[in-house]
Amino acid sequence: MEKVAAKNKKASTEAKSATKFSKETYMKWYESMLLMRKFEEKTGHLYIQQKIRGFCHLYIGQEALVAGSESVLRKDDRVITAYRDHAHPIGRGMHPKYVMAEMMAKVTGCSKGKGGSMHMFSKEFNFFGGHGIVGGQIPLGAGIAFADKYNGNDNVTLCYMGDGAVRQGALHEAFNMAMLWKLPVIFIIENNNYAMGTSVERTSNVHDLWKLGLAYDMPAKPVDGMTCEAVHEAIEEAVARARKGDGPTLLEMKTYRYKGHSMSDAQTYRTKDEVKEYQAQDPIEKVLATIKKNKWASDKEIEAIEQNVDDIVAESVKFGEESPYPTADELYKDVYVQDDYPYILVL
Repeated sequence: MEKVAAKNKKASTEAKSATKFSKETYMKWYESMLLMRKFEEKTGHLYIQQKIRGFCHLYIGQEALVAGSESVLRKDDRVITAYRDHAHPIGRGMHPKYVMAEMMAKVTGCSKGKGGSMHMFSKEFNFFGGHGIVGGQIPLGAGIAFADKYNGNDNVTLCYMGDGAVRQGALHEAFNMAMLWKLPVIFIIENNNYAMGTSVERTSNVHDLWKLGLAYDMPAKPVDGMTCEAVHEAIEEAVARARKGDGPTLLEMKTYRYKGHSMSDAQTYRTKDEVKEYQAQDPIEKVLATIKKNKWASDKEIEAIEQNVDDIVAESVKFGEESPYPTADELYKDVYVQDDYPYILVL
């Protein structure tokens, strides 16, 4: 009886969510997540071909976190994340070709080819990285929110981190200050179960990571990160709280990455059956199923979206490959605010 009741409750919740969101929202989610997915799949192929070098962390499987959040945010809101950062600027509206060019270390990249896979930035889209230091973005996210509060606007900052980053001491200092000053920041734990290759259970006595916020009286809760509707609703609530001046929220988005931690990860710490179990909950397939169930798009229209996404990815690869590498003098640019600061160019 309990299982039947739980099943009915879940069905009721899904039906309620399906009626809350419009056809336009679902179509946007589908196209956005499909673009992230196909872009990342192509990134993996190019890495194997050594056209992309250095570290490379794919976002495949976690797309609902970005899509569900961005359907709430305004363009002038801020986003900062760790080094699994290809999908976030795309979700913000940046053309993928600038992300691809950056990964190929080309001057046309969003960080002028100086950052690579882990350090995407865009002033235009209020995307503040892309940070290679584990947990380094957490106090920065609080700082960005502090600046907005100081300037008297109602912008909100989303600060993403992995489950491994919550072991960093800076998190606790940032949480304390964010609550003390009621900063408009939403801390998002992208809990994909593994910090590199070590499970949450092996690194912490606290397995429900959202409970870390309770020590600071910070509103906190777990969220189904494999479902756009759940992500949107949690972000919507947290954003409303932040804009009112009531301070931060901690959200533990329970998600999963289908690929390894990085391209060099042998994934010996998990089974193929575990991966398949999560792939059965694929967020893109969930959204597509809702679209088809409501007859919001024909098969031909879906195919057109897929073709358009393929074309954008192909355009991005072409743009990256044809773009030039930075010249030697770029090494000394964007280091100081003062443009005429003297420097010696050594060739």
